[in-house]
Amino acid sequence: MGAIARNIANNITTSGVFTSGAITNDSVTGITVLANASDGITLISSQTASNSASLSFTTGIDSTYKAYKFVFVNIHPSADGHQFQFNLSTDSGSNYNVTKTTTIFRAYHPEDDSSVDLTYRPEYDLAQSTAFQPLTDYQGADADQSSVGTLTLFNPSSTTYVKHFICTTNNLSQDDLTRNHFIAGYGNTTSAINAIQFKMSTGNIDAGTIYMYGIK
Repeated sequence: MGAIARNIANNITTSGVFTSGAITNDSVTGITVLANASDGITLISSQTASNSASLSFTTGIDSTYKAYKFVFVNIHPSADGHQFQFNLSTDSGSNYNVTKTTTIFRAYHPEDDSSVDLTYRPEYDLAQSTAFQPLTDYQGADADQSSVGTLTLFNPSSTTYVKHFICTTNNLSQDDLTRNHFIAGYGNTTSAINAIQFKMSTGNIDAGTIYMYGIK
């Protein structure tokens, strides 16, 4: 054991980094290719808003992946107080009207520390509705205000099961609160989902980018 410990110690720099001599044919160099840690998630496409009425993904959602993750970065509305929302399509984006049943709750905390809240938001959930599903509320439109988050859509190409989704967002609201939303539900269809659209409840998406990833 002493020799092994000395050999390890001799191959570590004073800053705690392994030297090249620590990697030998008896260890990982016998592997010709190392899997990239990011191989499980693949960037498929992205959409960047510029005073856009909506951002839609009409290609790339197919049976290649069992789950698709959408990442929202600095979604900035054109006006205060509106909701960022989404809907699904089974006809490549000709219609965004999939019937959904959903649930949503929200936590908030203001900058002045005056109050806190954690509540179920029944006014934003859906019960067998084709409407767009809100993902935020009371978005602020100041220059430094935006929303961020992720939405994961599971097995959209299935023709057996309904289409579950899970979403978490956070936004800086018009009244200077951080609002953390937790949304989940399902598109009640056994048809394949092949498109998704994001938009504001009123007005445009002034700026921001949505990335679509496929998950193996």
